[in-house]
Amino acid sequence: MRTVIPAGGDRDDSRDDFRDDSQDDLRDDRRSGPIGVFDSGVGGLTVARAIIDQLPAERVRYVGDTANGPYGPLPLDEVRRHALAVADRLVADGVKILVIACNTASAAMLDDARRRYDIPVVEVIHPAARRALAVTRTGRVGVLGTSATVDSGAYPAAFGELVAAGAGPPEVPVDVRPVACPSFVDFVERGITSGRQVVGLAQAYLAPLQHRDVDTVVLGCTHYPMLTGVLQLVMGDQVTLVSSAEETAKDVYRLLTEADLLAPVPPGGVAEDPADDTPRHEFLATGDREPFLRLGRRFLGPEIGPALSVGIGYGLGTTPVRPLPTGPSAR
Repeated sequence: MRTVIPAGGDRDDSRDDFRDDSQDDLRDDRRSGPIGVFDSGVGGLTVARAIIDQLPAERVRYVGDTANGPYGPLPLDEVRRHALAVADRLVADGVKILVIACNTASAAMLDDARRRYDIPVVEVIHPAARRALAVTRTGRVGVLGTSATVDSGAYPAAFGELVAAGAGPPEVPVDVRPVACPSFVDFVERGITSGRQVVGLAQAYLAPLQHRDVDTVVLGCTHYPMLTGVLQLVMGDQVTLVSSAEETAKDVYRLLTEADLLAPVPPGGVAEDPADDTPRHEFLATGDREPFLRLGRRFLGPEIGPALSVGIGYGLGTTPVRPLPTGPSAR
């Protein structure tokens, strides 16, 4: 609480009745707000899953911009416009922190978001780059991304900033090789994450990285963790795959802690009450809900199904919501 001091005078302890509780009330309100997460589609659900796992007391409000995504093939100016529209709505809805769970959107509008909003903003590029520098032994790092992300130069820039700050293996030059993988997102969005066609595509995309003998590969798109099995098969077990999801969730925890915005943990813990059918998390789509609902179960797992809801038309004036189906029929 804050004591009000009369203008132009010393503190008068007799005036302690005049206490301003508004800041404390505001802070309490912000602590109870959800974590806002968005992506062009379902890929960012890998980040949402990591946040839910690491911060079980928090609520997540996720938006997949399926009406305009995937963002990868779009010009960055168009990505910026779509992403800011979704972010504006999330911030207006009262999220306490904004997570840009899309590499392409991070490259397109991160600076805008940090200037535009008065809440913490987290992106996925620097967390992944930091982790890659921590695990590489040779300094040879590959980055798989959409065409827009690769063309933006965001990853080489992030690696350069981190190396200049002292990150990376000592006395080893860091060589970053980005590779565009434009068809991967389409396969993931259709639920195709294995099979000869995907393996063949991965072999073609990853060949330049194999020739460079990289020892670490950054999955520079939040859709790509769904292809981990194929990518590891093609690259071999000696290569470390780095996903930004877990590292981004750690950044969310750090920033919420620094801002004193962590949700309070109830004395009895955060176990779900089976009698409470109110969704703790909301997962919304700007476009067709059925593919989003179907793929959402793959990304998030049916075990948290009772906590979910899915809406359509987010930002367009209507968001009908219904619980995500669970049980054998939902699998």
